[in-house]
Amino acid sequence: MPNWKEVLGEIQLEINNKNPAPLDTIRRKYLNQIHQHTKRNVIAYYSGWLQGRNPMDSMVNDKDKNAFMVNIHKLDRSKGLDLILHTPGGDLAAAESIVDYLHSMFGKDIRAIIPQISMSAGTLIALSCKGIMMGKQSNLGPIDPQMGGVACQAVLDEFEQAKKDIKANPSSAPLWQVIISKYHPTLLGACQHAIDWSEKLAEEWLTRNMCGNDATKAKLILKEFSDHKTNKSHARHISKDKCSAIGVTVIDMESDNHLQDLILTTHHAFMHTFGHSKASKIVENHLGIAYIENEAAKA
Repeated sequence: MPNWKEVLGEIQLEINNKNPAPLDTIRRKYLNQIHQHTKRNVIAYYSGWLQGRNPMDSMVNDKDKNAFMVNIHKLDRSKGLDLILHTPGGDLAAAESIVDYLHSMFGKDIRAIIPQISMSAGTLIALSCKGIMMGKQSNLGPIDPQMGGVACQAVLDEFEQAKKDIKANPSSAPLWQVIISKYHPTLLGACQHAIDWSEKLAEEWLTRNMCGNDATKAKLILKEFSDHKTNKSHARHISKDKCSAIGVTVIDMESDNHLQDLILTTHHAFMHTFGHSKASKIVENHLGIAYIENEAAKA
């Protein structure tokens, strides 16, 4: 299968042949080849955040439901779904709505495929599937929710530390007052609710699908992905081997070399699209149906 440079060469050849949509042609060629190999429906959900797109355009949001509706419309749902994910994550409510919709369309027969990175809400979506295909280069991320770019659990821990320090040493109160005064009145409650919501969703989805009603296994997986104290950073990259070790149903991408080549070639085609267009998000299926968001023009 073509590598990064060779995919770029294919795109250039399409340009030389006066193809008006060379980027689309190459992406769709390889998405269809994945379908031909697996005999399953394929939908790729890609964001261009690594290419510096506006986070508000590239993150998981409620507009994505329309994208999935467009992509699923003409599919034979009895063939299940392979969902290729490349996303920094985004809105928890939107992720919940998307997963509920996908489950209503395909039931439990959904596999996630991670060519490179699926973080945060993207990890949540992957954990809702029956299995996750990963390679040596693939990573998931923690699912601990954030508020304004700060981990909710870190905010709660900081507040508890403030209470302990002030109780043990009242003279530290003025220092903590400067820090705590930056919290808006409902922040602590909102942080706790976000944590509870995220963990509840992940546990329900894991128990229902990947873990086969094994609640104990689901809780063990959840603990590893949701514990901010363990992961230290919301940006932490969790490898295939780590995911497998903690109980995630990992499908080894390297076990099918041809499929691995097709997935990575498709990934290169999407990366070239972001690099040579204004696209910020693409949701596209193996039939060539696509929903494409373009980065808003800067004033």
